[in-house]
Amino acid sequence: MEGKTAIVLGVWNKWSIAYAIAQAFVREGATLLLTYQNERAKPTVEELGQTLGASGLFPCEVQQQADIDKLAEALQAQGRKLDVVVHSLAAAKHEDLNQPFANTSRDGFQFALDVSAYSLVAIAKALSPLMTDGGAIMTMTYLGSTRVVPGYNMMGVAKAALEAEMRYLASELGPNKIRVNAISAGAIKTISARGIKDFSKLLDFAAQHAPLRRNTDIAEVADTAVFLGSDLGRGVTGNVIYVDAGFHIMG
Repeated sequence: MEGKTAIVLGVWNKWSIAYAIAQAFVREGATLLLTYQNERAKPTVEELGQTLGASGLFPCEVQQQADIDKLAEALQAQGRKLDVVVHSLAAAKHEDLNQPFANTSRDGFQFALDVSAYSLVAIAKALSPLMTDGGAIMTMTYLGSTRVVPGYNMMGVAKAALEAEMRYLASELGPNKIRVNAISAGAIKTISARGIKDFSKLLDFAAQHAPLRRNTDIAEVADTAVFLGSDLGRGVTGNVIYVDAGFHIMG
């Protein structure tokens, strides 16, 4: 990835998938840019950015269109050309993940769809003009988008929307040599995953039933992101790529 500039949205802590991807990009020679949600999050992401050797740090609260527009303007003002955009953002209200799906609140539904799904559309619209030589946009999804995973609830619906968006964006941005894909990672013990009810049981079940008889290693997801972001993945677009030790094929 030498000579490529990648921006990663969603690095909150060193145990996240976004951090692992950022780390892998730097390892492969990419210039790394990061975003942070708000002033409260800035010191943490700033510290992580220093550890990673990031070349730029930008504010971006994806629920605020003005923030997304300012991100694009700031990158353009610095003369930044983007080659890779990583959308690793998702959120749902805690109460909506800990009650029957039928009880999901209207506000909770809108919040989860806005942060977890619509943000990809908004980011792609704002940043794709900076991908003047083409490149890759990728997002993170999960098997709960197509199958019922107990406790995943509202996030499953949000991920289903996200995957559909990915395909439409791949179709529309393809003529500009921009590829759009989603990585469907297996269950990984991240801080965000702790919000899913009985997540430890899900981990145990996956390890017992996946063809490789183990859980997903976060580094495997990061290496897949490198493949998609580099010229090695130049013919791949509009796909959901499963990195889950094969769990998704099991009945």
